[in-house]
Amino acid sequence: MSTITVRIDPEIKRRMRKFSYINWSEVVRRAIIKKLREEEERNLAEALLINERLRRKAPEGWDSTEVIKRWRRVR
Repeated sequence: MSTITVRIDPEIKRRMRKFSYINWSEVVRRAIIKKLREEEERNLAEALLINERLRRKAPEGWDSTEVIKRWRRVR
């Protein structure tokens, strides 16, 4: 497992000491994981929205097989 350093105000550290039974490393670890999941979900949601905006409906009567056949004939 990797190690990171977090700087906090002395006042926060004093308040944390009152709750010495709490594993503050685990609290920070869970907060980081939660934030990562939120960001990953947000990025996925943004990608879906962008995809929906970029995707176009085919015009009425569009036959993709005819287009493919035409391109094959041209080759």
